[in-house]
Amino acid sequence: MPLDEQVCNRRRMVRLGMGWAALSTGAAWAQLPTASASAPLPSASASASQATPLASDPALEARVMEVAHELRCLVCQNETIAGSQAELAQDLRKQIRLKLQQGQTPAEIIDFMVARYGEFVRYRPALKGTTLMLWAGPFVLLLAALAGLAFVIQRRRQVPAVALSDAQRAQAKALLTPPSPPTSS
Repeated sequence: MPLDEQVCNRRRMVRLGMGWAALSTGAAWAQLPTASASAPLPSASASASQATPLASDPALEARVMEVAHELRCLVCQNETIAGSQAELAQDLRKQIRLKLQQGQTPAEIIDFMVARYGEFVRYRPALKGTTLMLWAGPFVLLLAALAGLAFVIQRRRQVPAVALSDAQRAQAKALLTPPSPPTSS
């Protein structure tokens, strides 16, 4: 398993409540695959040299992050590339920075990423025919649940009250009345 996927898996474990205590005891670490001997973990100096430097222009970096929040990390799949530390996400942020420096608009960059990686790369899919159920589905399910609830409530109201005969009332009263304690004489 690539190192990027291991990082994302560990983040998921923390988000799922396995917490730092479980991670530090090693119980949760045993469930995750580790890097093989053929792919050792990078040293601290190698990691530091691979860190993505901020742009010299803070306004450019803000625009990079704005576009990066609209795109999904293809490695982690549940994070934006702005929040992911996967190598691919870092490369995509560099590519966004380069395209913004070349004068492309955020819409052009997102269109380029969609053309290259498919509609899945959008963190918030566009509203069109193929994604209509994705957007309307929750509301349709909510309406169906409310209609079902209204139907059940209406059926319960229509059930007529059962009239009890005098014998049934006496039997119910005898069952519900506590017995009197025996008197000692």
